[in-house]
Amino acid sequence: MPNTLNPLELIARRWQPSAAFVRRAALATVVMAVIIVVTGGAVRLSQSGLGCSTWPKCTPDSLTPTAAMGINGLIEFGNRMLTYVLCAVVGLFIIAARARHPRRRSLTRLGWAQFWLVMSNAVIGGVTVLTGLNPYIVSSHFLAATALLTVAVLSWQRAGEGDEEPRDLVARPARQLAWLLVAATGALTVIGTVVTGTGPHAGDAKKVHRIPLDWQEITQLHVDFVYIVVGLSVALWFTLRAVKAPAAPRRMLLELFGCIAAQGVIGYVQYFTGLPEIVIGLHMLGSSLVWIWVLRVCLSLRDRGPLLEEDPGEPVPSGAHEAAEPQAASALSR
Repeated sequence: MPNTLNPLELIARRWQPSAAFVRRAALATVVMAVIIVVTGGAVRLSQSGLGCSTWPKCTPDSLTPTAAMGINGLIEFGNRMLTYVLCAVVGLFIIAARARHPRRRSLTRLGWAQFWLVMSNAVIGGVTVLTGLNPYIVSSHFLAATALLTVAVLSWQRAGEGDEEPRDLVARPARQLAWLLVAATGALTVIGTVVTGTGPHAGDAKKVHRIPLDWQEITQLHVDFVYIVVGLSVALWFTLRAVKAPAAPRRMLLELFGCIAAQGVIGYVQYFTGLPEIVIGLHMLGSSLVWIWVLRVCLSLRDRGPLLEEDPGEPVPSGAHEAAEPQAASALSR
């Protein structure tokens, strides 16, 4: 009795995307992850966090917002609908990575990791509404979106490189310093969610529970970690120059300096102008860009060999995927 092929295998037998297409699909997941972060912030900053009063429906009696709910219901419901767009983009990446020959299991695993992060964050978003915008749940909602962004950036990186064992391009202390920069930036992001949880923008016009900490003290801690990130970035720059690192990581680090500088300006503007909503939205965008570039700097300090290319116009014979997998499995699973 012949084996029943799953839909992804059927697509892989009929469509052979190029490596460039797979990488563009991976980049699209990064873009959508940033959009989700920014639009999620727009929901909170426009006081639309409870625009839909329940979940998964918008109201107990309606799946969609009603006219009586006004603009807040539309904003909240629109943000929910973006989840479907995100799922479609992640799905395209999964399909493209699976159809690509030779098959790279590392990419499809990263794609499925993104899918499950999207699903889990949708549930967290629902819990956020059901708990009346509990600030701790709101923070976890943002951190889950950041986790999705992290996996998307890793997918984008992996889609443009091979599957050899990672080889350090600089001395190990330099790479350790880069990982320390990642850890400090991660801590900065976490503290930023605490600042949000103590601040005035709770996501709804009515009084909503806030984290019982002094907002100015938490903000000062946040600023302190900004200085730590800046200091580690400068230290990494001089270290890369000292060890004669390749040009690409040093150029990427300069781009990171630009992101940090812009984010610092935005941070001070929002602090001294009374936290205007539009500036906070820009700060959330800047936070995503800084995190992307920190990850890219760290990932650029190792090499996994060239990406295996093939002529996309050359037809792949029926069953080629199955024949190639036993020989490629040991190399591509590393």
